[in-house]
Amino acid sequence: MNYGSMPKEVLKGRVRRLQRAACIVVTALLLGGVQARQAYDEARLQRTHDKPIPAAEFARIIKDFSEEGGYFRSDNFVSNETSYLHIVDKLKEFGTSGGAYIGVGPEQNLTYIAKIRPQIAFIVDVRRQAVIQHLMFKAIFHLAVTRAQYLSLLFSKPIVGAGPGPDASAENLVSYFSKAATDSAAFKRNLALIGNTIAHDFRVPMEGSDRAMLEYVYSAFRDENLNLQYRSGGFGRYGFGSRGPWGYFPALSDLILETDLHGKLGNFLASRDDYRFVRSLQESNRVIPVVGDFGGIKALASVGAYLKKNGYTVTVFYTSNVEQYLFSGGGFDRFAKNVALMPITEKSLFIRAYPNMRARHPAQIDNHRVTTLLQKMTVFLDDYRHGRYTDYWTLVWTHYISALRP
Repeated sequence: MNYGSMPKEVLKGRVRRLQRAACIVVTALLLGGVQARQAYDEARLQRTHDKPIPAAEFARIIKDFSEEGGYFRSDNFVSNETSYLHIVDKLKEFGTSGGAYIGVGPEQNLTYIAKIRPQIAFIVDVRRQAVIQHLMFKAIFHLAVTRAQYLSLLFSKPIVGAGPGPDASAENLVSYFSKAATDSAAFKRNLALIGNTIAHDFRVPMEGSDRAMLEYVYSAFRDENLNLQYRSGGFGRYGFGSRGPWGYFPALSDLILETDLHGKLGNFLASRDDYRFVRSLQESNRVIPVVGDFGGIKALASVGAYLKKNGYTVTVFYTSNVEQYLFSGGGFDRFAKNVALMPITEKSLFIRAYPNMRARHPAQIDNHRVTTLLQKMTVFLDDYRHGRYTDYWTLVWTHYISALRP
């Protein structure tokens, strides 16, 4: 075409159209490159998330992320929250799965991990003893292929004969181990094996008080096994504490046999598949216990930074009723700042346990001393920025998600 004979305005229009077309092509190529890069990065992260964390790295994280151990008034060997399964249907409804799980306290975390199926989990607790207890659980998972073997090691009750099979019901497991005999020689062997597994296989040093804490925790499961309850006292600065349980709290057997709102068993020991998942995550060194105060300056901030760096988002943060103590101890503002540093999305959820002691919560279910609630983490941060939380009661009464709501 002879552009020299073309009127100037027509020529300018033609040039502009060619420039726009070129821009579109370049933009498409750039977007394609960006999308290809994003797909590559996501695939790389997924491969990383599927790989076991090396034992040395597992031990380093525990050491580097942990704060000085603190005191809590309870040993907290087992949960006291009988309503813990009430929100399982809500978790399914919201499609809550994968990503990162953060929790606090004892064995209840294992059930939430089984239900949510995260890629990584951090248990952050102010007590060093709680970290030792989770390392004990991890060692027992490592040594026990089946749920029956797990309970046998946990209670120092050797399985005699065939014992419960791999598909045994939770009721059969509880029945068997409520009658099985405790063996003091097995306790000594198992204690040494668990301690050595933590030190050698997991690369976590077990020195001085850590060994004493392990024996203290393990002996509680030996002495009371399925009858073990939440108790007052503790290993902290007041010594080994009281072994006297509070009679109105549930026993471990009650917690294992607890059901959801439809009467369905849900503990991680009630399902072969759930047990296998939790064990596989433990074997991949992806259930990491850390000593930390939710209102501290190190542990939660370190967890948040690690998750961001490694491409995780928080799926669930189980706080139990820790925020109650943060308000009374002056750590709530620091906690909110720690949450703000975490990689969250609109789907990220808190799980809270409200003790029904001051007033009946609107979501309370009869015959349960605790009400389990959900809340979106983004909503929490927005409420906090607007000054809506003046105390623990306004926290648990504001923008909560009830297990009972349709």
